[in-house]
This record gives sequence, C-alpha cells and structure tokens, in this order.
Amino acid sequence: MPAPSASPRNANRTSIFSAQESRLSLPEAHASIAVPEGASKFRRFLAFVGPGYMVSVGYMDPGNWATDLAGGAQFGFTLLSVIMLSNLMAILLQSLAARLGIATGYDLAQACRAYFPRSINIVLWLACEIAIIACDLAEVIGTAIALQLLFGIPLLLGACLSALDAILLLLLMRLGFRWLEAFVMALLGLIAVCFAFQIAAASPPLAAIMKGFLPSPIILTNPQMLYIAIGIVGATVMPHNLYLHSALVQTRTYERTSAGRREAIRWSTLDSTIALMLALFVNAGILIVAAAAFHTTGHQDVAEIQQAYTLISPLLGLGIASTLFAVALLAAGTNSTVTGTLAGQIIMEGFLRLRMAPWARRLLTRGLAILPVILVTLLWGEKGTGDLLVFSQIVLSMQLPFAVIPLVWFVSDRQKMGEFALSRPVSLLSWAVVGLILILNFKLLYDTVCG
Repeated sequence: MPAPSASPRNANRTSIFSAQESRLSLPEAHASIAVPEGASKFRRFLAFVGPGYMVSVGYMDPGNWATDLAGGAQFGFTLLSVIMLSNLMAILLQSLAARLGIATGYDLAQACRAYFPRSINIVLWLACEIAIIACDLAEVIGTAIALQLLFGIPLLLGACLSALDAILLLLLMRLGFRWLEAFVMALLGLIAVCFAFQIAAASPPLAAIMKGFLPSPIILTNPQMLYIAIGIVGATVMPHNLYLHSALVQTRTYERTSAGRREAIRWSTLDSTIALMLALFVNAGILIVAAAAFHTTGHQDVAEIQQAYTLISPLLGLGIASTLFAVALLAAGTNSTVTGTLAGQIIMEGFLRLRMAPWARRLLTRGLAILPVILVTLLWGEKGTGDLLVFSQIVLSMQLPFAVIPLVWFVSDRQKMGEFALSRPVSLLSWAVVGLILILNFKLLYDTVCG
C-alpha cells in the first residue's frame, strides 16, 4: 500500500505496508514541523519534542484524579506501585505506537484497516469510540467541577459550558501545530507546579512513599483495592492515546529513509519517555497528597474531588492549596479536550475514511458525554458524578485490549515492519504487558458479574 507522503520529494517513496491505498494521517499537520538538517543532536531532538507531551495529557486528565484520590485516601501509599507499573507500561506501549507511525507511515487505525477484515475493524472502531466518550466524560465532569470550585458555577451549567472548548481548539489549530503543542506543554507545566507546592506542604514521609512503590500482594486479594487499581491502570494507559501517538509523530519532516526513520524513532521515544515521567510525577503527586492529607488524618472516606478541595487547605495548613488544586484540575480538563478531539479525528479517518471538521467532531463527542453527566446529576446529585468519574476509568481499562493487541501484533511482525520490527526480548515483554492487561480486565469482569 502506498504510504502517505510527507512532502512532494517523498511522494514516490513507499511504505512497508502494501495492502491498500491510504490517506495521510492528520493531513492538515502532516510533516508540517521541520527537522533542521546538519544541526546538533540536541537541536534535532528539540524538533521532535511535542508529541510525547500531547500524549502525556491523557495520563493526567481528570479521570486520573478520581482514581488517585480514592486510592490515596482509602489505602495510603500502597497503590503507588500500581501507578509506577502503569507508567512503565505506558512508556513501552507509547514507544511502540511511535515506532509503528514512523516506520510505516501509518497510524494504528490505518494499519488496522489495511490488515483486518471489515467486521473486526468495526468492532475496534466502536471500542475506540467508547473509550473516547469515557475519556470525554471524565473531562466534562472534571472541567465542570473545576468551574464550580473556582467560580461558583453550578455543575450542570459548567458541564454545558465545557462544550465551548471546540472554539479554543479551532483557534489553536489555525495558529499552527507547534502553537498547539506549546499551549499543551504550558498547561502541563502549570499542573506540575501546582502539585509540587502541595507535596511540599504535605511533607509526606519519604520512607512510606518508597515502600508504596514496592508491589504488595494485598492489592490482588483486596477487592476494593483491586477495583481502584484497575481504574488507575485504565486511567493511566489510555487506549486512544496509542492511536494518537502513531499519528502525531508523523508531523515531523524526518527523512523517509532507513536512517531517517531510525533517528526519528529514537528521538520520539525519548520525547515520550520524558513526558510520561512528568505524568508519573503528577499522578503520584495526587495520590501522595491524598494519602498524606486524608488517609493519615482519618479522612479515608474522601473519594470525590469536591471533598478534597474543601479539606486540602485546612489539613495541609496552606491557604492557597485548594485554589492550586482547582486550577490544576481546570488545566487538566482543558488540555484533555485537545488530545481527545485529535484522537477522535484520527480514529474516524483511519477506520472509516470519514472526515469531520474538528469543531463538529468535538461538539458531537462532548454532547454524548454531557448527557449522562446531566442525567446522573439530576438523579443522584454531585456524589453520583464522582462515582461516574471512577466508573469511566474502569470503562477505559476494559477498552485497552482492543488497542494494545493490534499494536503489539503489528510491531512484532517482521513482514510488516521489516528492519524496524521488535527484537524478540522486547516483543516478549510487550506481549507480557498485554497478558497482564487481559488478566486484570478478566478479573474485573468476573468480580463485576459475580458480585
């Protein structure tokens, strides 16, 4: 199959894939960011910095806050090991997504369309759409709660106002993809600074934190702890981010040669690894603050963002802590709107070859997410939205196999990837991660069905 070309000079180059004709992934941004030729390694690396941070947004969105807060408040520092494990899994899987996009010129959705029967592709597409709606659900709730905490806007009105983020996305896309990346990175920095202040105020015991990063068997034997742990995995390893990353790495004008692709894979992997370490700091920071402020002070029942906002300042003895908490939440929700829309576009175009204007796509998915928020709020009040937020992350976890199995299958196949196929040890490690995800999901499904 002819590969999407990065520029006219590459128009005659072909992809390793050869199944059927395809279109460019994210055509409006494809190969739009120059990689300086003859520059130092550091400057060339800087040209590849961006996609990893765009992807890392999904690893610290409002859905993560719900599971991390619940885990820290109920079980102290114990689930830090789950956050660490999830982050290591994410680093591996995102590097595989980048490898696929760079080596083949296809994003994951296009690769699925090229090699899988139509019936399987429909199932995969539906699973992706469910994952995006679940993620969007968390963004709606998180943004609405942040607006309520900061400005006193009612939850229902805040949920409706969140649909206006389509205007923000449209403006950023018109300014250029580099501006979009800069905006996302600036908000990520703001989130990290907010939690650095809160961790400093919490003064958590270092020994307890280090012990929390060591896996404990009680996680598997305690049903409540396992439920939160699987939610953390679902909130950390985001299925649609794998589709997103495989497309974003193609926005760079690297040489479509063996050496050029190899360099692009190296720099893109380093970019996403550094960015996801920032996500690890934020996720661990949320749980550490919750454990230090709530679990150790007898407030183990804190499971909702509103409760955390009310209690965090008096418990930490820092008056601005609650404001920092809400500001970081609003930044996380705003950031997630950008990547969620781009992922939706990539998935729709890759599986269906159906193109929709970004603002229209955003309003559609946001509308589907707003409806259950309104319904739950009317029936069960604000407490219901907190439960819905955690449940959305469980749904995300259940969608993971539909993304990771095709990804690992593609990058492990030498016939499809050529010299860029995974080595046997890395392939075995990747399949082990897939197996762990499947085991956790089957355990969750069994416990849910059997009560």
